[in-house]
Amino acid sequence: MKISFLPLLISLLLGLTASSHAASKPPVTTIYLVRHAEKDPTAGADDPALTPAGEARARLLAKRLARRHPAALFTTDTRRARATLAPLAQAVGLVPQSYNAQAPDALAVHIYQDYAGKTVVVVGHSNTLLPLLKALGVQTALTEIKDAEYDYLFKVELRPNEPARLSMSHYGAAPVPTPPAAVGRPMGQTH
Repeated sequence: MKISFLPLLISLLLGLTASSHAASKPPVTTIYLVRHAEKDPTAGADDPALTPAGEARARLLAKRLARRHPAALFTTDTRRARATLAPLAQAVGLVPQSYNAQAPDALAVHIYQDYAGKTVVVVGHSNTLLPLLKALGVQTALTEIKDAEYDYLFKVELRPNEPARLSMSHYGAAPVPTPPAAVGRPMGQTH
């Protein structure tokens, strides 16, 4: 049985941050997580671009989250994830930081240590967002994000000495299902 000490570590890091702000209201760290927007379904494309619907969704994401004044933006090093974050990056004047989607615990610790009390935005993939939510200390009833689902917006709030809070919403138009892509996607490939 694997025991994860990450939630305990995160609690300790947030507690240390809170003690330095004891005289004021404890800081809330807010993390918005989304999957990249609609990608070109052309079979065989290793790093597809966004479709026009995906570009529209990316602009809507920027409009929705720019007013939250994020302190940092995180993206995987894929064309579709970078393009999803590009309008927000331009709107808030930040350069997105690349992260390894296969190491969710490392990103969670980085956010806790370096962005406590701030807001950050993370763009991931259908098969990487749920592990990242778990690394941030929250659970969701979702067991998977389907390939045609691009409209989830997860919000995680972290307060010192309290359990992490998750709220889930949708943004943009409901995605239009695309025909099944090529079967046999390599293991570990992000969606």
